[in-house]
Amino acid sequence: MIKSVVHKVMTFVFTGIARLRAGSIGSGSMVNYPCKFSKNTFIGNDSHFNGLEVYGSGKVSIGDHFHSGKRCVIMTSNHNYRSEVSLPYDSTWITKDVVIEDNVWLGMGVTILPGVSIGEGAIIQAGSVVVKDIPACAIAGGHPAVVFSWRDKELYRRLREEQLA
Repeated sequence: MIKSVVHKVMTFVFTGIARLRAGSIGSGSMVNYPCKFSKNTFIGNDSHFNGLEVYGSGKVSIGDHFHSGKRCVIMTSNHNYRSEVSLPYDSTWITKDVVIEDNVWLGMGVTILPGVSIGEGAIIQAGSVVVKDIPACAIAGGHPAVVFSWRDKELYRRLREEQLA
């Protein structure tokens, strides 16, 4: 009982801090563990965070009904390793936005690199490093993450329509 009350209070506090730091957070979204968002982070409705950190100056768009495991990272900026003046990189940054569509689930410890889009309904396996776009309803994992399976698309569409009704 006490654990449950403490968890609810901490979720309230973490969600409040996130609302102050992110660009926007939709209704019904909850932050259950400490997270780091930037003012360029825009989050949809009914999303749940269990320890996600955003790094870089690019924009991060996260759709509705998103869920993350613990220790997830989204990067929007990299060192400029293509520098013509310095090795291994110079003092400038390469920045690219990240887009995560509705109903995406990130397992524990997922890292998403700059410029990646993750399609609606995709699932990313725990510990994966996402270096390129993942299509809708794909199940991907590994380092680098590759699609190894698919959700049942008809079942997904039916459940999504029921959820929207």
